[in-house]
Amino acid sequence: MKKTAPRVFLALHLLLLLFAFTTVLSKLAAGEDFLSLRFCLFFGGEFALLGIYALGWQQILKRLPLTVAYANKAVTLVWSLVFGALLFHEQVQLKQIIGCALAVAGVVLFVKADGEEGSHDA
Repeated sequence: MKKTAPRVFLALHLLLLLFAFTTVLSKLAAGEDFLSLRFCLFFGGEFALLGIYALGWQQILKRLPLTVAYANKAVTLVWSLVFGALLFHEQVQLKQIIGCALAVAGVVLFVKADGEEGSHDA
C-alpha cells in the first residue's frame, strides 16, 4: 500500500463521525409520533446525512483500499457510546469501554500491519 496522507484518514474519521451521528437522529425520530413534523425532520435529517456519507465514502474509497477504510468503521462504536452518554445520558459500562478499546486497537493494528506489508511490496 502506498503511503496515505493523514488528511485522508482525517476525512475518513470525520465521515465516520457523521455516520455515527445518524444514529442520534434515528433515536430522536423514534421518540416522536410517526409522521409528525419533528419525526419527519429527524428522519429527513438522518436520510440526508446518510446521502452525504454515501458520497463521501465513495471519495474515500478512491484514496484508500476498501479493507483499510472498512476496518476503520469500528470507531463508530466509540462515537455511538459518546453520543449516548452525552446526549441521552445513558450510563457507560466498563464492558462497553473495553469493547470500544478493543475495536480501536484492532483498527490501529490492522492499519499498521497493512502499512508494513505495503512497504515490503515496493
